[in-house]
Amino acid sequence: MPTDELLRAQLVNLLDSKDAHATFDAAVKGIPATLRGAVPDGWEYSAWQLVEHLRLAQADILEFCVGATYREKKWPAAYWPKRPAPPRTASWTASIARFRRDRARLQRLARDPRIDLAATVPNGTDQTYLRELLLAADHTAYHVGQLVALRKQLGIWR
Repeated sequence: MPTDELLRAQLVNLLDSKDAHATFDAAVKGIPATLRGAVPDGWEYSAWQLVEHLRLAQADILEFCVGATYREKKWPAAYWPKRPAPPRTASWTASIARFRRDRARLQRLARDPRIDLAATVPNGTDQTYLRELLLAADHTAYHVGQLVALRKQLGIWR
């Protein structure tokens, strides 16, 4: 396999977090609605806040990479929900679905041979497509780890 194809395949896999740790899909699977807003003692965030933060941050990275224009959002207000519980039961499902949809779009970007991974993203300063894809994967892995630890604390991890 040529180096470019191999790199792209590895990026696609990394965005799915399938190798060294739990996946996003495993981390969110089966969290009871009654515990989605729970913040145990010593914890800063609930499962809902982590899931929604992951969605918001990944959507921002995607918009930065593919949007015709990009406007930087206000940190941290635009990236973290204020309340620990989802506003509606459907909000949880919708956030997960949007995260998955945007992850698939980032994976398509990674696979696209028309995109030079070393090229600077037009909306940025010196950020490359490769950097942004790695950032998305790294950010997801970090917070998925938090979700797993939170689930263990709540007694709902396998």
